[in-house]
Amino acid sequence: MTTASLIATTDWSPLVLSLQVAAVATLLALVAGVALGWVFARKQFVGSGVLEAVFMLPLVLPPTVIGYAILVAAGRRSPLGAWLREHFDYTIIFSWHGAVVASAVVALPLVLKSASAAFSNVDRSLEAAASTLRQSPFSVFLRVTLPLAWPGILAGTLLAFARAMGEFGASLMVAGSIPKQTQTLSMAIYDAVQAGHDDLALLLVVVTSVLSIAVLVVSNRFFSLR
Repeated sequence: MTTASLIATTDWSPLVLSLQVAAVATLLALVAGVALGWVFARKQFVGSGVLEAVFMLPLVLPPTVIGYAILVAAGRRSPLGAWLREHFDYTIIFSWHGAVVASAVVALPLVLKSASAAFSNVDRSLEAAASTLRQSPFSVFLRVTLPLAWPGILAGTLLAFARAMGEFGASLMVAGSIPKQTQTLSMAIYDAVQAGHDDLALLLVVVTSVLSIAVLVVSNRFFSLR
């Protein structure tokens, strides 16, 4: 089969789903990461180092451990999962929402660490000057702190997007690999290799690599602006 015919006959739903999952997961990681990054950069309290380490655990724990933790916390047999199923007839298990949760958890440390470093590097005298102009703390954050820290935060966010795009282990445990429903690019590559479809696996690997390289190039650009 020629490359053109392979591209024409390939089901690209895993690519669409990967972009969808990564986008939503990155948005969740961005909101949580910026909030936590500011807290850890600006607030000192007992146990802050331990708490930050807990949020950074997805960087070092095996993805299967993350997936199992999500199953324990939100699976059908958990209190939260049972409550959602009873009151809303809803579960994240074997749905693309589960892949979003898993991807957001593994991507969060990248945003958190970048945001914390970016907030730490903001000149506090500029914030103090803005405070003298009768600006509320929230206004100072939006108008001074966040714009100054934004290049570093955005760089970390792009890395988080790339990480969410490539998530496999935790998502597989939580969402499974159901074609056209929960099968992302990484899962499609695995299934193609298992089925002996080497040409398809190679094509998907190339697509994934090109997307990841593009994101990393843009991310490095923003890191250089810090």
